[in-house]
Amino acid sequence: MAKKEIIERILIPEKELMKRVEELGEEISRDFEGQEVLLVGLLKGSVIFLADLARKVTIPCMLDFMSVTSYGNDIESSGEVRFLKDLDSDINGKNVIIVEDIIDTGLTLREVLKVLKARNPKTLKVCTLLNKVDRRLVDVNVDYNGFNIPDAFVVGYGLDYAQKYRNLNYIGILKLVED
Repeated sequence: MAKKEIIERILIPEKELMKRVEELGEEISRDFEGQEVLLVGLLKGSVIFLADLARKVTIPCMLDFMSVTSYGNDIESSGEVRFLKDLDSDINGKNVIIVEDIIDTGLTLREVLKVLKARNPKTLKVCTLLNKVDRRLVDVNVDYNGFNIPDAFVVGYGLDYAQKYRNLNYIGILKLVED
């Protein structure tokens, strides 16, 4: 039998998302007052969050992107991290904030941090919209945390299932059901 996907319920509505993104932008601006930051979005999931966050940061900020994957078209991480696109910027001596849509096991983020730390940034911080603490397999420090969420497969606001649902203006729990 084929499976189809449905949005089981809305986990975080749009208004709550926007309020928290604004708060994160204020925190970053306060912490780096008088300095510049480079916001590094991890493609593709972070794009919508990154765009909204950057507009809430009131200090000078630049944007760059990396593409890293461990999911493919599945709902479970494979655990194998693949780098598909590297930064265009030299981060030596810069304040760098990795902007993630979601931190699950921490395996992908651990690899990204290892690669970026070797490039000698002045500071290296992590900002995530969603944090699945219960799924963590490796310890990673999260400096700016949007929401702790339960162990459910979520979509919307940049997060996808097989490249679909990124355009939803909320975070929803996706369920696969028999067709």
